[in-house]
Amino acid sequence: MSTRDLLIEIGTEELPPKALTTLAAALADGMVRRLHDAGLAPKGHTVYAAPRRLAVLVQGVAEQQPEREIERRGPAVNAAFDGEGRPSKALEGFARSCGVSVDQLEELVTDKGAWMVYRAKQPGQPAQTLIPDMLRAALDELPIPKRMRWGAGEAAFVRPVHWIVLLFGRDVIDAEILGVRTGHTTRGHRFHHPAPLPVPAPGDYAALLEGTGHVIVDFAARRAMIKAQVEAAACELGGRAVLDEDLLDEVTALTEWPRVVTGNFEPRFLEVPKEALISTMQGNQRYFPVLDEAGELLPHFITVANIDSRDPAAVRLGNERVIRPRFSDAEFFWNEDRKQPLASHLESLKTVVFQQRLGTLHDKTERVVRLARHIAGLMGADMERAARAALLAKCDLMTGMVGEFPELQGIMGRYLARHDGEHAEVAQALDEVYMPRRAGDALPETRVGQALALAERLDTLVGIFAIGQGPTGAKDPFALRRAALGVLRILIERGLDLDLHALLTFAADGVQEKVDAKAVVETVFDFMLERMRAYALDRGIRIDVFEAVLATRPLRPLDFERRMQAVNDFLALPQAESLSAANKRIANILKKVEGELPSRIDTALLQDPAERALAGHVEVIEAELAPLFAAGDYTAALGRLAHLREAVDAFFDGVMVMAEDAALRANRLALLNRLRALFLRVADISVLGG
Repeated sequence: MSTRDLLIEIGTEELPPKALTTLAAALADGMVRRLHDAGLAPKGHTVYAAPRRLAVLVQGVAEQQPEREIERRGPAVNAAFDGEGRPSKALEGFARSCGVSVDQLEELVTDKGAWMVYRAKQPGQPAQTLIPDMLRAALDELPIPKRMRWGAGEAAFVRPVHWIVLLFGRDVIDAEILGVRTGHTTRGHRFHHPAPLPVPAPGDYAALLEGTGHVIVDFAARRAMIKAQVEAAACELGGRAVLDEDLLDEVTALTEWPRVVTGNFEPRFLEVPKEALISTMQGNQRYFPVLDEAGELLPHFITVANIDSRDPAAVRLGNERVIRPRFSDAEFFWNEDRKQPLASHLESLKTVVFQQRLGTLHDKTERVVRLARHIAGLMGADMERAARAALLAKCDLMTGMVGEFPELQGIMGRYLARHDGEHAEVAQALDEVYMPRRAGDALPETRVGQALALAERLDTLVGIFAIGQGPTGAKDPFALRRAALGVLRILIERGLDLDLHALLTFAADGVQEKVDAKAVVETVFDFMLERMRAYALDRGIRIDVFEAVLATRPLRPLDFERRMQAVNDFLALPQAESLSAANKRIANILKKVEGELPSRIDTALLQDPAERALAGHVEVIEAELAPLFAAGDYTAALGRLAHLREAVDAFFDGVMVMAEDAALRANRLALLNRLRALFLRVADISVLGG
């Protein structure tokens, strides 16, 4: 079958930079899916995205649909004819809907019944006939939150559309889409090549735009070019660029013909905390900061222009002029904030409501002081430093610097605490309280910081759940899922073997005078176990491994983690499958027992050699496992339990558990109960593989 390449380009006003790649990928996916569904069998595709265009090149699209067999099922045979064999009204209506007479229908018999069916061969349609409607449908389903209209037309899109290329091989598919007539003419760079630029064939598109139109339409290629140019410019400045990935994506989405420009600022601004300067450069101006080998900020920046300027010096001066007022503001706030100690803001926290029913930021501070002191004691950290850090943790929210740069909360607390002469660990904790700030972010390094970060999140969790505002569906206005995951990561990844349930109970005591938080401790604990599930699965832990450990409901997340790792190791043993099956059997037997399960084994009632052997093994292994369980060495414990496989298999092969003799039956149930209890000290391995 003959094929051609298909080129689609939607030319617009500048598209939203943060949505550019999403829109381009969605357009390509929508078109390729429809081409496949129509039987046009495209062989591959390339996505293009630049500030003023979304485009997709689809290779090897069939020129014609293949002939297709269609089958429509009508009424059941027993409802298709009356007692005299005449067609029913239902059958006649079905035939009319198919455009045929009743005698042209066929009978379909299956093991589920018999039906009347219509079968026919449907000739394929030319691809050029089908593609315009496919494109309209793909554009309609793009993830655009709010579409706009322009001019006097009714067409709506994310931005006004100025041209559309719809080229099938060397032929234009003539159609009107989004109020624009399709053609084969694209546009180059707005300044370097604003004139129409005819595209001879789809395969010429990218090279033509780059060579003549001054547009690098391939997003990945443009991004790589920008990164290389920025790195080279930073090297020439004697440093290395801060290449934030999100900023790199945004700058790529804003430029078609990227050219780096370097600039400078007065060295006096380097006295301001570098995070404030970097935040301004990245967030407000989309500049790339430059650091020296020690990681200190240099008085330079790199920006990316979308034009080959005839006067680069003027471009540089313009960028330097724009950044200066922002830096001056940061310098002013920094100087003002240092005129009074951080602790002086404590009183003003009484004027800021954290949550109406939970009180002010000052109320929350008092609760977190109590909780941080308690957690620090459990960890063996300095309790007074933890309490001091908790007292100061919210104070930087009242400073001018954080008021101007909210993203610097915690960071400015650290700088100001150091300026005030606070202990280094206290100052560091004021920054670490917000860690991890996002998924995969760094965790607090200091013990005081860990205690404070845990206290802050635990107070929020129990308090917000207590007022009935826990997460619902996709809504989580207080970021409780993130807070819960932060607690789990700190406890597990920093090796803190603390009882989470006890911590939640202690935190609830602190909130109790405001709301009844004790009533939600179990709810919050269950919520955090669900976060534990997500945390485990994200790291490749099997769901049945998680469920096996969850069945024992460990109270300490680090202990939960160790058990999962032990079960993972157990699964690699040759005895695992047999012992898992045996545990399933034991669990099913014990479930059927009414009343309390027996646990005392009477050796005098052990009759069969297999049950005597198993009982002996259980008695010996119970003593061997005691120190392993005490040390939390679950891997070694399960490895030792794996040696029971032969004894367990022999027991089930030769012993009738549910004997008619009640005493004998109870004794055998006690043996199985003791055996299962040993495994349950780690996990319920009966759920493995289920």
